[in-house]
Amino acid sequence: MSYSVGQVAGFAGVTVRTLHHYDEIGLLSPSSRSHAGHRRYDDADTDRLQQILFYRELGFPLDEVAVLLDDPDSDPREHLRRQHALLSDRIARLQQMAKAVEQAMEAKKMGINLTPEEKFEVFGEYDPDQYAEEAEQRWGDTDAYKESARRAASYTKEDWKRIQAEGEDLNRRLAALLGSGAAAGSEEAMDLAEEHRGWLERNHYTCPYEMHVCLGEMYVSDERFTAFYDSVRPGLAVFVRDAILANAARQA
Repeated sequence: MSYSVGQVAGFAGVTVRTLHHYDEIGLLSPSSRSHAGHRRYDDADTDRLQQILFYRELGFPLDEVAVLLDDPDSDPREHLRRQHALLSDRIARLQQMAKAVEQAMEAKKMGINLTPEEKFEVFGEYDPDQYAEEAEQRWGDTDAYKESARRAASYTKEDWKRIQAEGEDLNRRLAALLGSGAAAGSEEAMDLAEEHRGWLERNHYTCPYEMHVCLGEMYVSDERFTAFYDSVRPGLAVFVRDAILANAARQA
């Protein structure tokens, strides 16, 4: 079987001009010509073209491709082994790139522009992106969510450290107040609840009292929030909820 330059260009996905160029530089010369002088390619020629296109896809310059294909010590099996190794290496690099892109997409979704190392430094084992999709589904259309994402996108590692430290300090003081036996409706507890609302407004989103009350209820109804607060001190989730309710009531 022999094929015209147009046929080869068609099933190889290259242009006729490309095949003419390969012929001119001696990279791929057709094995024969027709009586009219037209190029004719046989199966061995198309096999060589396949090798050329493979190496070109991997970024090899044409002169290096010629050296690889014309190596007298190389045989077809050696080419296949080399190609397999190159493909495996490229697949590994592409997988790494895909993982990096996925991490960047998740970070952008939450608006947290930190490297994985910085996230670990700030948040420890807690992954702030873990519930990103759920948060977007539940609150993505709200002004609070959009405001929080906008602010988060501007925060640096130092900003997140400060926010984390302020939140942890507030939780410690709430836990200490609970441990002292104070009531959730005490002035001290309501003042800390108001400080909590201010912390949210200062760092994340505008939080009117109605929204703050909803958050307090979620701290008790959602077992993940309950587990978080109760890990600081057992019963803290209910205490914080009740303090938030009392603080909102005294504003009425």
